Amino acid sequence: MPRVAVVQAGSVLYDTGATLAKLERLARDAASQGAELVLFPEAFVGGYPKGLDFGARMGSRSDGGRDQFRRYYDSAIALDGPEVERIAALAAKHKIHLVTGAIERDGGTLYCAALHFDPNGELIGRRRKLMPTAMERLVWGMGDGSTLSVTETPLGRVGAVICWENYMPMLRMTMYAQGVQIYCAPTVDDRDGWQATMRHIALEGRCYVLSAVQYFTRAGAPADYTPIQGNTPDRVLIRGGSAIYGPLGEEITAPVYGREAILTADIDLGILARAKYDLDVVGHYARPDIFTLNVDRRPKLAANMIWDDPASE
Repeated sequence: MPRVAVVQAGSVLYDTGATLAKLERLARDAASQGAELVLFPEAFVGGYPKGLDFGARMGSRSDGGRDQFRRYYDSAIALDGPEVERIAALAAKHKIHLVTGAIERDGGTLYCAALHFDPNGELIGRRRKLMPTAMERLVWGMGDGSTLSVTETPLGRVGAVICWENYMPMLRMTMYAQGVQIYCAPTVDDRDGWQATMRHIALEGRCYVLSAVQYFTRAGAPADYTPIQGNTPDRVLIRGGSAIYGPLGEEITAPVYGREAILTADIDLGILARAKYDLDVVGHYARPDIFTLNVDRRPKLAANMIWDDPASE
């Protein structure tokens, strides 16, 4: 049975190098416990600047807010950059599947993404969050259907759904339709109610659900960081709540709050058929004669460059 691990930890905000060093240490620790798949929280690489407003008011943006965004932009990573190479090398070194939340920089836009590296160091999966929530929409762009994929691995079929995307029923259905077996839910949602959502998805999808939540305190940010929640070093900004649930909604590892942690579990994909005996929402419990879902997987580009074929001239 493969062993999976969920890492609960926070970024070193605005210091991507230090965050990557922390990711390396925690991934090594998880691998030393026998984990073959290691999941990190939403926005772990690049950070989640909770409590900032980026100087925005209806109809105006401040110079200070623009400076905040530039600092955040500089902390993000590009898919063809050295940070991604470093994460890939880490996955290869420890022979693990590594799934991490990251802030992806593409042109002038940032995307909240989940990156999946295999034990050979190949980037085999990338999800961009479809719908940033509330204030997130100011600093993150929206993904499109081209990254809505589930990846086949020797451990099982792995998919990632980020934070409040998990409240989008049609997105969940897209994952179920692709046969997701290991459902990764990186997030920063530390509310008690999040556990009900994770348990529901495990029951609905008859899959294993791994939820990785940041544990982030004010001490993990620079001295000039001024979140609205408070500015004392021990102020907890994201309190955790990582957990692992089984395909009948059972709690495999209880939610952990108030500290960094690595949660591990041995999973048995053989029991998924047992779980789907009485509920398969894309199979015997579906009614495609009444309900259907169409998913547009085409990339959406702002500019499509169409060139004449020189060979035709």
